[in-house]
Amino acid sequence: MAHELASASDMAFVGDTPWHGLGHKLPKNQPIEAWQRAAGMDFEIKQTEVLFNTASGSGSGMLNLRLNSDATVLYRSDNLEPLSVVSKRYRVVQPRDVLGFYRDLVSVGGFELETAGVLKGGKKLWALARTGQETLLPGLDKVKAYLLLATSCDGSLATTAQFTSVRVVCNNTLQLAVGESKGAIRVPHSTTFDPVAVKRELGLGMSSWEIFMANMKSMSNRKVTKFEAMSYLVNVLGEPALPLNNQPNQKAIQHVYNLYAGEGKGSKLQSAYGTVWGLVNGITEYVDVHRRARNQDYRLDSAWFGQGAQIKQRALEGAIALTA
Repeated sequence: MAHELASASDMAFVGDTPWHGLGHKLPKNQPIEAWQRAAGMDFEIKQTEVLFNTASGSGSGMLNLRLNSDATVLYRSDNLEPLSVVSKRYRVVQPRDVLGFYRDLVSVGGFELETAGVLKGGKKLWALARTGQETLLPGLDKVKAYLLLATSCDGSLATTAQFTSVRVVCNNTLQLAVGESKGAIRVPHSTTFDPVAVKRELGLGMSSWEIFMANMKSMSNRKVTKFEAMSYLVNVLGEPALPLNNQPNQKAIQHVYNLYAGEGKGSKLQSAYGTVWGLVNGITEYVDVHRRARNQDYRLDSAWFGQGAQIKQRALEGAIALTA
């Protein structure tokens, strides 16, 4: 499959090789600076004024450059490649700031960076750290908690910090709820990113993990009929007002049902077989692995921040409603 990770230098990881097979493998307990070099994040985002050519349509080949004082070009310091054109009010978050966010969490908070990298040539930057929290569902189904920090320099994503769960048997990801939010703390680029304030808002006490664990256990104990399963999938992926045979997304619904019914990774574990938890993981595997995407860059972006994340959020909310 094609990908937009330009090379292995666009990502670094510890432990098992990530889903795409790319990246520099690092030993554990490396300093932030080593991560920055290995993950392709060893550059600064620079900015300069925007010039435009008013003679470009004359056919004379002449240049008549004018200044746009309301905009600025962001570009990489290492290869001088442009990243975006933004307002002068845009507040840049540097690659070193993304990794630096974890410095004290790793040194004194018991967190461990597991993977980090850049997407789309540096337009998006992210890092994922294991928090140390985990739970074991029936059938040795282990789920771990992570903290994700990501940002963009093209206006497509606010600087976002969110707790995420990873199901070990299949690496499916599912966003946790944080307090009263929809699972994330977002800092728009019109304001300055304050890592201390973000950590304070997150709480880092992982009280949301306790709630999520209780929900997971309820889901793993709640058996569903085939009718309930199909109704749930239509509510998440389709048009609830239409009958099943008229669903515009019928192939996707059947695909997810097959994942749930035994074809998915971990679908035959005690926690998942015939349960609400199995339905949730059918959805997450479909979004993270099987749903059509232009490449792995777009798949990851969608699964964490885009339409895929919205599908998984609907799946989680519907599952909680089923177990209520």
